[in-house]
Amino acid sequence: MTFRTFALAAATALAAFSAPALAKLSPQEAKMVAAVDKDHDRWIGVLEAITRQNSGSRNIPGVKKVAEMVTPELEKLGFKVEWVDQSAAKRAGHLIATRTGRPGSTKMLLIGHLDTVFEPDSPFQNVRRIDANTLEGPGIEDNKGGVITMFAALDAMQKADTLSAATITVVLTGDEEDAGDPIDIARADLIKWGQWADVALDFEGLSQVDGKDMGSIARRSSYSWQVNATGKEGHSSGIFSASAGHGAIYELARIIDQFHDELPEDKLTFNVGLIAGGSVAQLDTDLVRAQAAGKTNIIPAQAIARGDFRTLSDEQSERVKAKMQAIVAQHLPGTSAEIIFEQGYPPMAPTEGNRALLRKLNGINADLGLEQMAELDPLKRGAGDISFVARYVDGLVGMGPAGEGAHAPGETVDLPSIKRQAKRAAILMSRLAMEKR
Repeated sequence: MTFRTFALAAATALAAFSAPALAKLSPQEAKMVAAVDKDHDRWIGVLEAITRQNSGSRNIPGVKKVAEMVTPELEKLGFKVEWVDQSAAKRAGHLIATRTGRPGSTKMLLIGHLDTVFEPDSPFQNVRRIDANTLEGPGIEDNKGGVITMFAALDAMQKADTLSAATITVVLTGDEEDAGDPIDIARADLIKWGQWADVALDFEGLSQVDGKDMGSIARRSSYSWQVNATGKEGHSSGIFSASAGHGAIYELARIIDQFHDELPEDKLTFNVGLIAGGSVAQLDTDLVRAQAAGKTNIIPAQAIARGDFRTLSDEQSERVKAKMQAIVAQHLPGTSAEIIFEQGYPPMAPTEGNRALLRKLNGINADLGLEQMAELDPLKRGAGDISFVARYVDGLVGMGPAGEGAHAPGETVDLPSIKRQAKRAAILMSRLAMEKR
């Protein structure tokens, strides 16, 4: 065999090895894959631009500016774009974009967010290229990289002429990292579109374990709680007597200790984040700072603790709240206490409908020649906006890119994962659009 003959044979064998997966794609799907690759650099340029614009959750002008920057991209894709003001919830607002496709097609809700945890006073503001595959910047993975992944997928669908069949609503919230108050106002529009949809796809970051892409079908809740304990103020020499009682701080310590010992169960985490006690103890209006005053020889009259807990289902949330209430109600002599709950994000339970969507995504992985995505342990994900619609619609989490260091200076995004995720999303949405409902 000559060298030339050997080289041709080797090339043919390599093509035969790599072709079967892509051969399972339709011509339109193959066109989407090519479009994502071709337009990757342009989308990275848009990502850099929107990341340079600060959009901390409380930076109302900054969040609006990012919305203005991305609106033309959605309009070019045929979406009708609306800005929903959220001044009533003390936040900027939400960008909502809609388009109607084939009658009777799957109604898809795509979820992302415009805001980041980095407010204008954060020293972390710039975008920097780390290497060929990595960009660093504030919110570049969470969630500006997710927004760009969504847009790249939709653009690829348009170039392959599958977007015209799809009925899609995009909701990009402006306060995912610090939800507005009252939450009923802040999430009313998202919930409305969740009740409308057949499928919800959340474009927050792709989770990976040991370098492998994971499928996320669940997110845990995020509840805040506050315990207010009281006691009888008096001279410390009388502590634990029938007349003086145990004081507020011992009562609060009892409660927290029992939480530690009696609450643990599968998929539950709970935390004490702030505590104060003394003759006087009070919180600031934002509930993130405390002031206390007291003396070593005075039995404390007031004690406060704030924390959170996270659950995987509404049933688990109610069970945990009942346990906490029962512990708080026991009381040491001469004391009293109350517990107050505040729901931030509800749970997204791991339903069979969600698993069915992951199976469809894994079918696409097989067709693309990618590894199958196992279910991610929900302990490895925080709360998110899709949870507000999870009780109404089947969904998947983590359709955005992979990255590292989210919520901290030095946050990065993995650029190749944007391509991978955009291809998966474009094909999934195109196939869903052709299903009969």
